[in-house]
Amino acid sequence: MTEHPTSHEGRQPLAARSQERARPRQRDAASAPAAAATTIPAPAKGPGPATGGSGPAAGPDPQVAARREGDRLRFVGAATRRIARGIDLDEIVLGLCRASVPTFSDAILVYLRDPLPVGDERPVNPFVLRLRRSDRLRLSDEITDGLSESERLRPAAIDPQTDLTPAAELCEVRPGGALAEVLRGVRPVFGDSAAARAALPELLGAGRTVPSGHRAILAPLRGRRRVIGAAVFLLGTERPPFEANDLLVAAQLATHTALGIDKAVLYGREAYIADELQRTMLPDSLPQPTGVRLASRYLPAAETARVGGDWYDAIPLPGSRVALVVGDVMGHSMTSAAIMGQLRTTAQTLAGLDLPPQEVLHHLDEQAQRLGSDRMATCLYAVYDPVAHRITIANAGHPPPVLLHLGGRAEVLRVPPGAPIGVGGVDFEAVELDAPAGATLLLYTDGLVESRLRDVWTGIEQLRERLATTARLTGPDHSPPLEALCDDVLDMLGPGDRDDDIALLAARFDGIAPSDVAYWFLEPEDSAPGRARRLARRALSRWGLDEMSDSVELLVSEVVTNAVRYAERPVTLRLLRTDILRCEVGDDSPQLPRQRRARDMDEGGRGLFLVNRLARRWGATRLSTGKVVWFEMPTRGQ
Repeated sequence: MTEHPTSHEGRQPLAARSQERARPRQRDAASAPAAAATTIPAPAKGPGPATGGSGPAAGPDPQVAARREGDRLRFVGAATRRIARGIDLDEIVLGLCRASVPTFSDAILVYLRDPLPVGDERPVNPFVLRLRRSDRLRLSDEITDGLSESERLRPAAIDPQTDLTPAAELCEVRPGGALAEVLRGVRPVFGDSAAARAALPELLGAGRTVPSGHRAILAPLRGRRRVIGAAVFLLGTERPPFEANDLLVAAQLATHTALGIDKAVLYGREAYIADELQRTMLPDSLPQPTGVRLASRYLPAAETARVGGDWYDAIPLPGSRVALVVGDVMGHSMTSAAIMGQLRTTAQTLAGLDLPPQEVLHHLDEQAQRLGSDRMATCLYAVYDPVAHRITIANAGHPPPVLLHLGGRAEVLRVPPGAPIGVGGVDFEAVELDAPAGATLLLYTDGLVESRLRDVWTGIEQLRERLATTARLTGPDHSPPLEALCDDVLDMLGPGDRDDDIALLAARFDGIAPSDVAYWFLEPEDSAPGRARRLARRALSRWGLDEMSDSVELLVSEVVTNAVRYAERPVTLRLLRTDILRCEVGDDSPQLPRQRRARDMDEGGRGLFLVNRLARRWGATRLSTGKVVWFEMPTRGQ
């Protein structure tokens, strides 16, 4: 329950009410014009069913009545504008409470269906209402001088014997019950009506009483298709009761609130779908390939545009290489995200074929043209080889990457820009560059460097300077921590700088030392498996891994035997020692091996079964020139 101090707009001044509490209440005919000057003036005292009061026989002054109706219309306009400003559920309900208390009522209770149905969903049974918010009038600071703390916090307008707060938290609407009938009727009713007298105790809870007379209004909240809640407006004894036209005011407030809640729930569902779509389109986690460390960031353009076309990816390749990809589809919509997902999937498939970077971009360009004539995107595709300490990069209209060297020097790599994906008929060019150990490659989308306040090249230069400054803080012999570096790069964005999505992928090159690599060519002969065992034994002895010789020799022999059976050209054998031992056997046959269960009389078919049982991981990758079968074994201490 939220309590807030009262403003002076709309009702009798609080100072006057405080004085009235200190002396017997006396009203005369002169009080009517004063009351008429308020935002929603009190009705003139007179007989009639609408007011329920007693007074002079003469009817209300026409000028006072006209002024009162004008004030009522102005209040409804201001209140509905305040409610409409809310974009989420809590803002809309708060807008209703702040607009109603104290101008229209002294207290309000807002109940909403739990759970709230979304769009055309069929509501779940049973029909349960949950108290979402309750606000009530409090004394303002200017009249609290001389009052005790308890008097200062006591509700000023609701009588203690009729104070309905705190009300029941949950209420189950029984089919055919009094509350269900009122909600089905949609129109607000006075609290002293026969329907409300039976419905309010069911809503508020057993033992809760309601003010007598026209001092309570029960208003159903009906959205586009169904009732989604109820609001209870309450008046204390110090103010005139509600009159008939106040039912119209309550109806307007309830209608605008219910429609706003409907839209907020739909918006929340769309935002959830957008978040899930974006999350599934991007990697859940980055791989941990040998010889390189990775970190990434993704920021949507704004809370109201959570889906965009920016993406990044890191794809392990044969030979301990890794493909680094970053791209940007034009637009910020579900369509852009869907196109991004298709291009990312295509890039992963092409990477699995181990195509050169320029060929990958060429096929992405063809795929974008098949998706539509206006499907444009930029992309940068790089392949890092930790054994050769080289990186091959091809660009399709994307901002160039920045390489941060170990000594703190940051350089913008000279990569041919190329045309964006989707243009068609354009060749892409790849360049091969050094990737020294300890260096960090930063791939990013243009949202990081371009905004209304700066052009792309100004932003790239600021990014380069930021990286160099960060590297100098860690010293010439140490690279800055990768995660902290990503955060520091994003900090260069000031308020109002971000107009687009941002995808960021950072790669720290550790490489693999030549002393940790053993590489041989084996002729496809019957003697090749025996020679492979001897070569593997020597390499393991040189690395101090003699205890692994038996199991590694067995697996190497099985894999090489399978390769020699189908190969026509020399078979390659490579051992890599890092935190694990990796063995790779390549041949020119495109047929991938498949594990199968050998029968008792079969002479073969058990090699991959042994590999699967003894190796920590194994796999096979098809190349443009054949395939590579690999397996990994844990080294000492793992």
